[in-house]
Amino acid sequence: MHHSLKSLASSLLLLVLLGACSGNVGNDANDDTEKSSEPTVSSAFPRTLEDANGDFTLEKAPQKVAIAHWGFIDSFLLFDTPSAAVVLPFSAEQSVLKTDVYEPYVETFDELEVVGENQQVNLEALLAYEPDLIIAGNQVNEDIDQLQQIAPVFVVDEEEVNVWGDWPALVSLFGDILGQEDVAESFIRSFEQKVEEGREKVANIEGEVAFLQAREATAWLQGTNYLPLYYDLLGLSVPDASIMEEGAEISLEGISELNPDHLFIGYFQGDSDSSSSIIHEWEETNVWNSLQAVEKGQVYEMNGELALGYGPIGQSYGLDQVVKALE
Repeated sequence: MHHSLKSLASSLLLLVLLGACSGNVGNDANDDTEKSSEPTVSSAFPRTLEDANGDFTLEKAPQKVAIAHWGFIDSFLLFDTPSAAVVLPFSAEQSVLKTDVYEPYVETFDELEVVGENQQVNLEALLAYEPDLIIAGNQVNEDIDQLQQIAPVFVVDEEEVNVWGDWPALVSLFGDILGQEDVAESFIRSFEQKVEEGREKVANIEGEVAFLQAREATAWLQGTNYLPLYYDLLGLSVPDASIMEEGAEISLEGISELNPDHLFIGYFQGDSDSSSSIIHEWEETNVWNSLQAVEKGQVYEMNGELALGYGPIGQSYGLDQVVKALE
């Protein structure tokens, strides 16, 4: 996964630089990376694509799509379909679908059903939904035979399309499946433009930057291998410590040793909620209050599930938060 994230960062950086040199990046891109309100659905149906099992023919643009792989949601929500059913990474109560970040995407669906959590697809709920297409993955979904009894299943080859490290490839594939190639291309171009503009805005930022994932009883330092978006693409300065490459669970004393100039905290209880995390305890200590980032007023809070994640919507949000804070 680390190598694939590095590869994604390198590919995106190359695209950004090439676009900047040609002067074309952003000429056709949207002003932001929100979902297109009027996508153009290709009329090139029937069409035959290749999935993990060989040729897969789509007779017409699917209208009721079920996403059986929880890792596909962030990419799928970019597209416009009348009705969808999804499997969530967590419970519906914990879902990011209810956040303001996702609202512009979720509200475009006439119907959005939840039919499972993580790797557990609720087959009964999926059957009741009556999809005309199911999209699954050959590594996460182990019940493909059962899914095929409900509706045709496009099985994404997860060795060819790296869900966790190459969202542009997955977005492009969804564009092909749904006949909305223009939506995929537009979002990717917009993201490249956002990276380019963000890199310019933070180019003169001084000091080292660290990212923490805050949980109730622990905090995790996010390594450079996990965050190529910020360290490679934006070019933020990395604290000089061996732990920074892989990252790890970290104590307050460990953070004090790093002592970054800028500290981003990604909460998983909401956009900014230290009250139910270990950070709340640390904030009462002299060690925390003597950190450079704290003394300089350069501690920034954000939704960690989004900003420290792997999907296009989350990473677009993260770019906005990081650039705005540093700028």
